Amino acid sequence: MKISQEIRRDHGAGRSEIQEGMAEKSKEFAAAGNRVYLPIAY
Repeated sequence: MKISQEIRRDHGAGRSEIQEGMAEKSKEFAAAGNRVYLPIAY
């Protein structure tokens, strides 16, 4: 939900804008290591 809300807020609500926003979020996810759960840093 949060990702969808951020994309609509930052890129608009049109189909092409949403697709571009999802591609950008995908790159951010890949840059973070493609992991849903990141290790806890102590």
